Amino acid sequence: MELKDVLSANTKQQLKKALSPSTKADEPLTRRDWEEIMGIRKDTYKRLGGRIRRKQ
Repeated sequence: MELKDVLSANTKQQLKKALSPSTKADEPLTRRDWEEIMGIRKDTYKRLGGRIRRKQ
């Protein structure tokens, strides 16, 4: 028995609405978005006198 067999038709419709992609998903990702996803734009840190500071 699968989950789809147990759910009512109304519940299935509500799930489809909740899981449908948002309007933002329709917009293409920019280069900056891809860099953030891949981790290129992470903060970098270095140790200064025993403390860890963000590089500037």
